[in-house]
Amino acid sequence: MSKLRILHLVGSAHNDFYCNLSRLYAQDCLTGIANQSLYDFEIAYITPDLLWRFPPSLSSEDIAITKPMSLFKAIEFLTARNIDLVLPQMFCIPGMTHYRSLLDLLKIPYIGNTPDIMAITAHKARAKAIVAAAGVKVPRGEILRSGDIPTIKPPAVVKPASSDNSLGVTLVKDATEYETALKTGFEYAKEVIVEEYIELGREVRCGIIVKDGELVGLPLEEYLVNSHKPIRNYADKLQQGDDGNLYLTAKDNIKAWIVNTHDPITQKVQEMAKKCHQALGCRHYSLFDFRIDPNGEPWFLEAGLYCSFAPKSVISSMAKAAGIPLNELLITAINETLG
Repeated sequence: MSKLRILHLVGSAHNDFYCNLSRLYAQDCLTGIANQSLYDFEIAYITPDLLWRFPPSLSSEDIAITKPMSLFKAIEFLTARNIDLVLPQMFCIPGMTHYRSLLDLLKIPYIGNTPDIMAITAHKARAKAIVAAAGVKVPRGEILRSGDIPTIKPPAVVKPASSDNSLGVTLVKDATEYETALKTGFEYAKEVIVEEYIELGREVRCGIIVKDGELVGLPLEEYLVNSHKPIRNYADKLQQGDDGNLYLTAKDNIKAWIVNTHDPITQKVQEMAKKCHQALGCRHYSLFDFRIDPNGEPWFLEAGLYCSFAPKSVISSMAKAAGIPLNELLITAINETLG
């Protein structure tokens, strides 16, 4: 069997934060799935100035000495490389939409969900509306724009309609806190969601992968929430070191852990996650956050439809807990993509 030429699409056309986040996961992925007998890897690295580079590695040195090129030149370069498959590693909105659309136009297959689905799920309120229509419970909420007054009585959660990693999220316990919470939310998006706070409970994530056309629910990952820390924040997910680089927060079985598959909540959440996957029109894989109320009922919070195939990526961690090694997970996704 000839080796697959896989392009890792890395960086961000939006800002340096997403550029660094993408590079963090992609570097981990390149190391984790390296198999010279199966794959030839190439890298396309995009920066917020919209320029492309094709460096031999994601080291700062290699990126710095690689000649940048325009989109037109990059397309010429790409089409001459006979890429078999692309692994998208971009987490900004343009990366999840515009650049995947470009791959569709160039007829280059890629792992993961299509740009229209990514656009829908990037907007938390739209994703909630779709899964609610499929019978999945969602917290009652409203979309606010600048100048709007919230009508939901606290406790409530205020969050930007389109941001990730818990940026701009605030738990409002008293109506007097709304002004500051809304100001924070609007720093990250033009629309803010205010939704009823679901009492604790637990908070879990559920990953779905597609294998031979069938939806497979992975073990849940649970996150530390309690009366002292009722919602998760940015620091629970990412940290910035003294060198300015981003680092993944360690999964130390204190802040995050894999749920025992015999836990009765597992099957209930997996059923809801499969409904979400189908309602949203996902392919290859999907990932959903749920809040579990005191009665054990799951409530959909949001979708995060990306997997970098890095060892520390959430779906990779869940698959490992299910006895699926990282390279097997990748091969499954490749088979679904290339048929």
